[in-house]
Amino acid sequence: MTKEIHEMSVSKGAILTVSVRWIDRLIGLTSMVILARLLAPDDFGLIAMAMLVLGLVDILLDLGVNVALIQNAHPTQDHYDSAWTLRLIQSGLTSALIFMAAPFAANYFGDARVESVLYFLAFAPFLRSFENIGIVTFQKEMRFGRDFYFTFLKRMIGFVATIASALLMKNYWALVAGSLIGTAGTVLLSYAIHPMRPRLSFKKMRDIFKVSQWMLVNSIGSFASNNLHRFIVGRRESAEVMGAYSVANEISVMPTTELLAPLNRVLFPAFVHVKDNLQELKRMFLLAQGVQMLVAIPAAVGLALVATEAVHLLLGDKWDSAVPFIQVLVLVNVIGAFVTSGGYVLMTLGHMRVVVISVWLQVILFVVGVFLFQGFGALQIAWLRLAVTMAGLFYFTYVLLHAIHGLRLTDVLLSVTRPLIGTAIMALAIATVSNATTSSNAMLFLKISTGLVSYISAITLLWLVMGKPQGPESYLLDKARFLVRR
Repeated sequence: MTKEIHEMSVSKGAILTVSVRWIDRLIGLTSMVILARLLAPDDFGLIAMAMLVLGLVDILLDLGVNVALIQNAHPTQDHYDSAWTLRLIQSGLTSALIFMAAPFAANYFGDARVESVLYFLAFAPFLRSFENIGIVTFQKEMRFGRDFYFTFLKRMIGFVATIASALLMKNYWALVAGSLIGTAGTVLLSYAIHPMRPRLSFKKMRDIFKVSQWMLVNSIGSFASNNLHRFIVGRRESAEVMGAYSVANEISVMPTTELLAPLNRVLFPAFVHVKDNLQELKRMFLLAQGVQMLVAIPAAVGLALVATEAVHLLLGDKWDSAVPFIQVLVLVNVIGAFVTSGGYVLMTLGHMRVVVISVWLQVILFVVGVFLFQGFGALQIAWLRLAVTMAGLFYFTYVLLHAIHGLRLTDVLLSVTRPLIGTAIMALAIATVSNATTSSNAMLFLKISTGLVSYISAITLLWLVMGKPQGPESYLLDKARFLVRR
């Protein structure tokens, strides 16, 4: 595959995958807005507690079979069958453990309702494990159109199931019913959209497990890094505060994780294709890093600046307590986004152990902080997480510079310099209009329009002043010109 064809495949895949992710998030946001009007923060907090337990047990046994299949250059049907079988075993154990953990979880969170909710949600992982393993080929073979189609339909099934349940029940059981119905619908959809019919097999179990064992350790660390703060908040605060914190966490990931996650679905197989050409891998990484930061940094900071008005418009006044959580957590996510593509490069080069160590160091730092400051409430926990993420960023950058041959610190800094300057100018521009009107909706529109115009103008001017260097701006401009010509 030539460089031009490969870049075109990556670009097309990125557009499709980002599009479906944002359609997915738009559906999710619409669902959240509707549910926030139908249900109370207490309902969200209760389900958030139960889902933390569900996610913890699930991740403790998650062997990452999808990654093992993508990394395998020539998988056979036996590999797919063995991966599917391994996932069934893992999920069966997961469901059993969740069922047994239900009373202990209710005692930990101090809410008896958690127990009954978990008895029902325990069936979800095992039900989900029956999903057709052939869906992995959409990502592996970079068939992003099919991936787009599957993800969109899957989200719509869950959306309809949850909203219909909420209209009928009007309490937290609607979220339980929506989850189970959506999962069952997704399993049926996976077999309708892909012809593969996996069977029980143990022939290639060892090949799958060689990669999966490190993925398991990494997945546990990532889950702890992303969710341990919520466990602490759920323990120390009421269900109402937990609900506001959880919704804030969901909103705060949208400008970063929900944009970069689909990009990395494209980048991972793309990095694998060029892993034997280190110079090309370095070039692709820096370009991907630059494009991601060009969008993620202003989007995250922008959300923090309009959080008050956005919450009032979308969720209503009863969710005001979520605003300070959003403003801190969105900064956590933009820092975490910085290392996303670098982590996939390290995985591509076989440095899985380095990625795992980086994640677990942050977990250990956070645990130490929580132990030292036992009086911290929800907002202080969010600030602690921000400090730990900053420390992780410095360590990960150090590791990345030593793992990628020829990569310099100046290369990494240049990928974020213009976005950081442009974002600072955007923040100043938004500050100048912050008292221009007393209408919350009008202020939201004014801040967003001011931020967009000021950031795009600043980035364009900086790029021109620096002599139009090759980078994310020129790359995006070339792609825009290509689309216009087509």
